[in-house]
Amino acid sequence: MIPEPALHRLIRSALEEDIGAGDATTAAVLTGQETGTAQAAAKADMVLAGMGVFRETFLFLDPDVRFTGCLDDGREIKHGEILAELSGRLASILTAERTALNFLQRMSGIATTTRRYVQAVAGTSARILDTRKTAPGLRVLDKYAVRIGGGLNHRFALYDGVLIKDNHITAAGGITPAIQRARQKIAHTLKIEVEVRNLGEVREALAAGADVIMLDNMMPEAMSEAVRLIGGRVPVEASGNVTLANVRQIAETGVDLISVGALTHSVSAADISLLVSVRA
Repeated sequence: MIPEPALHRLIRSALEEDIGAGDATTAAVLTGQETGTAQAAAKADMVLAGMGVFRETFLFLDPDVRFTGCLDDGREIKHGEILAELSGRLASILTAERTALNFLQRMSGIATTTRRYVQAVAGTSARILDTRKTAPGLRVLDKYAVRIGGGLNHRFALYDGVLIKDNHITAAGGITPAIQRARQKIAHTLKIEVEVRNLGEVREALAAGADVIMLDNMMPEAMSEAVRLIGGRVPVEASGNVTLANVRQIAETGVDLISVGALTHSVSAADISLLVSVRA
């Protein structure tokens, strides 16, 4: 679930960005008294995510908008299905329309892409993870959508896990000193994950006490050897240039986790329309 205070902050900010001093078009062509209904319809197959955000966007602007027939997040939707019907003042519906659709389309696009990756590795032991490559300000929604699609969340932000990457290693003078310094400073509840690029670095990270090892941009053959070398002592994550075309091959190396930045950083929004009908 998305915490309500965080959700309302996002919706408020998005509506303020879009409306500004007012919806000039709606104010110009409507009296404000018109009422009617609108249907949100899928224009492509998708995994639905963000229906609660969609609904709350309209209600934030106008609590009198009413909803019927809202489908549940996680449902696989076919082209042409009606996702929800809403009714009320048309001025409110038209003013909130684009912001609500932006949320729903992005989140459904993320869930749909995630589901494809999850299905691609089905039958292996690998699980699909997201990354911090999210749209600024929308991370809570992006990561929720990944979960709806069947993926797992990596750390939410910089504060809830230690991930020592190549630049940290360079700045600290090596993998071993980086891990040693981190171990001395962090709370015992935090795990230390270390990014490695070759088998030598795998050995060093293991010897230095890494809790999780990330294989960065390694070829499948090297990943398989790294998995054998690690021997189940710590979880193994694969990362870097993961696509739907190669994710199955990566999963079959025996890695436990596969992080995919493309779930959120280059997602294609799902195609959803909202069509209004005037009430007689």
